[in-house]
Amino acid sequence: MLTDSATLAIVDDHPIVLEGLQRLLSNVKGITISGCFTTGTAFMSFLKENKVDVLLLDITLPDVNGIDLCKEVKSLSPDTHVLALSNHAERSMILQMIQHGATGYLLKNISSEELIACIREALSGMITFSKGAREIMARPSVTELKGIPQLTRREKEILHLISDGKTTPDIAAQLNLSPLTVETHRKNLIQKFQVKNMAALIKIAAQQGLI
Repeated sequence: MLTDSATLAIVDDHPIVLEGLQRLLSNVKGITISGCFTTGTAFMSFLKENKVDVLLLDITLPDVNGIDLCKEVKSLSPDTHVLALSNHAERSMILQMIQHGATGYLLKNISSEELIACIREALSGMITFSKGAREIMARPSVTELKGIPQLTRREKEILHLISDGKTTPDIAAQLNLSPLTVETHRKNLIQKFQVKNMAALIKIAAQQGLI
């Protein structure tokens, strides 16, 4: 519920962004800026002693991952509405923020009017997205359109071991296979997922809930 006492904090490691947002929001009726922070650690210290109704949170911070910070904020202060404010335009990033308790996701190309409208929506209890974020959410990703590859039991075993950081000799020893057989399975996995390397393979497998 929007009241005259709605407090808003901003976490962004770019001072010019903090300054711009402060100027933009300082005269908005019903919103009081309670603090601006360049690190997640500084904000968490503040949150322990102060009530924050809305947090505008940049995902890329020098000291902590914004997704992890969102989870921490919601754990300490469940009533704080976290609005991600980011240049990251990946659908998986938006989904992760919402899954970790964010009330919304705003791209930094948002207009001032849209930003204020999204803050008001968040305060009224709605999940809110900027226009750009809504468009991304409406488009299924390439991996979702392709569907989940069908893996053999052995391929699933090897995929899990790769995600645990195991090398080909480690996997060969653990599964009692030859290193050449393990390498063949790795190549098959890369082909099935249509990726160029193991890092991309692990990322997509994680998005699809396979690891």
